[in-house]
Amino acid sequence: MNDFFADVLRLLLRLVLVAVGFVFFLSLLAAALVLALVWGLRAVWARLTGRPITPWTTRIDPRAGWSTVYRSSTRWRATGAAPGGADEAPSSVPVHLRPLPGADEVTDVQPREPGEK
Repeated sequence: MNDFFADVLRLLLRLVLVAVGFVFFLSLLAAALVLALVWGLRAVWARLTGRPITPWTTRIDPRAGWSTVYRSSTRWRATGAAPGGADEAPSSVPVHLRPLPGADEVTDVQPREPGEK
């Protein structure tokens, strides 16, 4: 009698696990179908309106990552800030055209104006 209940319990556990796996598979399938439907509707709408079909991409600007890291490093190094905590007025020269810190100490090259070729 004990073996009978163990076998029934084992069978029920297997059926429950198969059902859970099947439900999980169906949910993944439904998500993929919804995504495909949205993508297809988007392509049809673009074709109807005469616009090019643009891919779903993430626009990444490598300069943004560099400037984020560069700006965050300023708090870890000693800066020559004015006494009293007064900041300098922002320069009208864009950051990528400003001379690099320590550029005046370089002696083995001929200096040129920023932006010159």
